[in-house]
Amino acid sequence: MTISYKWLSEYLPVTVEPERLSRILTSIGLEVESLTQFEEVKGGLKGLVIGEVLSTEKHPNADKLTLTKVNIGNGEPLSIVCGAPNVAAGQKVVVAPVGTTIYPSTGDPLTMKVAKIRGSESHGMICAEDEVGLGTSHAGIMVLPESVKVGIAAADYFKPYTDWVYEIGLTPNRMDAMSHWGVARDVCAYLTHHDKKDVKPKLPNSNSFKVDRNLLPISVKIENTKACPRYSGIGIAGIKIAPSPRWLQEKLKAIGQRPINNIVDITNYIQHETGQPLHAFDADAITGHKIIVKNLPEGTSFVTLDEKERKLSTEDLIICNEKEGMCIAGVFGGLHSGVSETTKNIFLESACFDPVITRKTSFRHGLRTDAASRFEKGTDISGTVNVLKRAALLIKDICGGEIASEIVDVYPAPKEKTQVAIKYHFLKKLSGKNYHPDAVKDILVSLGFEIAKEGIDELRVSVPYHKTDISMPADLVEEVLRIDGLDNIIIPDAITITPAVEENYAREVLKEKVANYLAGLGFNEIMTNSITNAAYFSEEEKEQMVKMLNSLSAELNILRNSLFETALESVAHNLNHKNNSLKLFEFGKAYSTSNPGSYQESEKLCIVISGSVNENSWKQKEVNADFYYLKGAVLSILKLLGITPDTIEVLQVPKLDNHVVFKLNDQVIAGAGEANKKSLAKFDIKQPVFFAGFNWETVVSIASRHKPAVHEIPKYPAVNRDIAMIVPRHLKYEEVEKTVDKIRLSKLQGMKLFDIFESEKLGTDKKSLAVSFTFLDEEKTLTDKEIDGWMNKIMATFEKDLQAEIRKQ
Repeated sequence: MTISYKWLSEYLPVTVEPERLSRILTSIGLEVESLTQFEEVKGGLKGLVIGEVLSTEKHPNADKLTLTKVNIGNGEPLSIVCGAPNVAAGQKVVVAPVGTTIYPSTGDPLTMKVAKIRGSESHGMICAEDEVGLGTSHAGIMVLPESVKVGIAAADYFKPYTDWVYEIGLTPNRMDAMSHWGVARDVCAYLTHHDKKDVKPKLPNSNSFKVDRNLLPISVKIENTKACPRYSGIGIAGIKIAPSPRWLQEKLKAIGQRPINNIVDITNYIQHETGQPLHAFDADAITGHKIIVKNLPEGTSFVTLDEKERKLSTEDLIICNEKEGMCIAGVFGGLHSGVSETTKNIFLESACFDPVITRKTSFRHGLRTDAASRFEKGTDISGTVNVLKRAALLIKDICGGEIASEIVDVYPAPKEKTQVAIKYHFLKKLSGKNYHPDAVKDILVSLGFEIAKEGIDELRVSVPYHKTDISMPADLVEEVLRIDGLDNIIIPDAITITPAVEENYAREVLKEKVANYLAGLGFNEIMTNSITNAAYFSEEEKEQMVKMLNSLSAELNILRNSLFETALESVAHNLNHKNNSLKLFEFGKAYSTSNPGSYQESEKLCIVISGSVNENSWKQKEVNADFYYLKGAVLSILKLLGITPDTIEVLQVPKLDNHVVFKLNDQVIAGAGEANKKSLAKFDIKQPVFFAGFNWETVVSIASRHKPAVHEIPKYPAVNRDIAMIVPRHLKYEEVEKTVDKIRLSKLQGMKLFDIFESEKLGTDKKSLAVSFTFLDEEKTLTDKEIDGWMNKIMATFEKDLQAEIRKQ
């Protein structure tokens, strides 16, 4: 939810600084996730001044350049080389002196420096509108009226709009705060309670509302009163579709809304002001001058505003005229009934739709609109008419025309206010604080509650219609706690708990052990959402994935089948924030299904590496991540858990290149590889990413059976011997290891590849491998004769089985 500071301040009777307001909002449960400055013109025209061109002459070395002298009101005129064709003496212009940073409409910021252009020095720039973000034209420099005073700041002349914008993390139950009015009400309640003043929001009234002429009588009939308990509307005739006034455009831009035209902008403005969505129909498209709110037959075709044909469900509520559907109620308008440039007469809708039905329709058709997000949380059923009056007066003022019908208000079963009782001892029990009854009453009244009945230890209140989530005493406790300030909740000196006894704790112990080990290696733990975007997966993959029936959004609609995609999301997020060297790990769950109703959940561990694996310093240079670093990390984790894979095999998979699997007793315990270009392209990642995944349940099962053993340090020294050999270029080192394993040398403790050399001098399709062997006998010192015998056996086997040519020993 986005809130504009200036817009919100219009409803506050006292001035509250942006930083204090941010603290208040978070304290009352409207958590401020960010507070940023909005600038209609990026940079706010800072440093730009108004100047006057004193003289011009042609550049001696360039036909299209002009040498100018410009007075900016601070002494000596500036010499500026100008390339605009329309520059002339006597003009008032916008000047960017040396040191000023300009922010073009497109492109990167540019800081002015003294420059030599074709041999002539230029001390700044005379600006076109696109060069300073005031427009898109580059036909020439901006020429201002002669009356403009030289030397004043361009920002003082153009007055670009600036504001502070809050991003608020709303919980789903807080529909009452999905508007500037709603937030103002909460802030005023907080100020009343803490500043001990009666602070009430300044809400616009509609007392001047009156019907001009009854030119557009339109009747309304509701066939499905459950889906639409109230429907209000009004006709307005003789309007003129045009761009909105500047003040309206500025407010919408500040909260991220794109201005379209005056009618659409007013409905958006009212929605963000009051929380009540509106919809404007072209009144001339309402056949029979009748609005019928009903359901249409299954499979009915309907073309929405985005020009897509959609098949309706019988559960979808549709706003119809006498012949056909015009709008999906509370979700999206139709193509042929909306406001266009030729519209002269409109019918303005203000209604209340059932939250559950609206949400299902919205997700069924993949239409996540601002209106749907409000209706699905519940709207104030008592406010439809008042909001309609407010909107009608704004339209009349901005778009012209006249209010051409009485307000139509169909409300078949007026809703009674919910009553909730709370006992003061219950309030103390839940809040941990002893509130005075007067303080409780004052808080609730300031939020719109009405006192229905008072007792010695009980207070019964009528819940305002805008508080759709209040239904039980605990809800009232929350309201009191919020306005008192969530940061004022008393923390007790001692908390009594009963510790849980975990019998099967090995899984958590191993997880903690691996997490600490990876953190020690410089990895950072991430936690990603197990619900992800189905667009990441192929149709074949999705057949065995768990799909969400009521997804949170169109982008979060399927359960992941591995940690790969969500890990790449995290990588992309970090890269976009210039964090280019990443070592990440995550413990998480993956999900799959073999057939409907049969689901599997499995635990996974993944590690992700991208960029450099160490920092550049005077002592060492950066080393880029590669597959071998990843493989080493995988083997180190397995070794930490006492697991030694008996097989490492290459296995082709669709999303990873050079993918290998680590097996023990034919069980796959891990896999590792490099994300291929197709996978990276989905996340717009330009640098290599290496990914390894562990079947954590299998790893835990094997590691739990491992019994750590203590060995005495050998008394006798180990002996190292090396072999360099020429082998076919396609030979894998894995085959070298298998060949040595077949010899079964009991005193061979280990072997290691320490060099690979390729050169045409070795022969066609040849390479040289250098391998080190370590021998150890724990009972005695090995003799050269014994070691030579084993080395000769190894070399003979290499020559026979691998067609190797031994270079040296």
